[in-house]
Amino acid sequence: MASVFFIRHGQTVWNLEHRIAGVTDVALTEDGRRQARAAAEELIRSGVHIDEIWSSPLTRAMDTAEIISRATGIPWRIDRRLKEQDFGCWEGQSSREEGFLSEKQQFARRCGGGESMLHVAQRVYNLLDALREEPDRTRLLVAHNGIARVVYTYFREMTNEEYARWSLPNCRPIRFDFP
Repeated sequence: MASVFFIRHGQTVWNLEHRIAGVTDVALTEDGRRQARAAAEELIRSGVHIDEIWSSPLTRAMDTAEIISRATGIPWRIDRRLKEQDFGCWEGQSSREEGFLSEKQQFARRCGGGESMLHVAQRVYNLLDALREEPDRTRLLVAHNGIARVVYTYFREMTNEEYARWSLPNCRPIRFDFP
């Protein structure tokens, strides 16, 4: 059975401040780097075989992927389809704003003038469809919370409200098996 693993990048200052980063390039904190090293150690201990790491082109994800790659010896590369959603005017704002939670449930509307959830889902689903066609290869995707939500919905159902509220902790590997 083909699988894909997903890791949300390590912690950033904006994560601590509950600010929306989206496509804003925010660096990892030292704790975020430690989280990436711990994730690599967890992957090594688990004995799971991963052929390649694919990363979002944003610094916080690339740095996480590079740390994991160095520790595990798994090669990594960038895939632009893993870039976080462009949240438009919401970037830099509090993720706890009630208006933002409502906005995340409007899948067809461009979020804050940025990118719609449907656009994000299209590019991520296209990536996952391609990976499903390579059952002999296992990838680790390193990206963002918004991308994690989309990946989750590819494999499991959730309501719009669940989608808007679901969050994957930083650097916690999650495995998905293709049907």
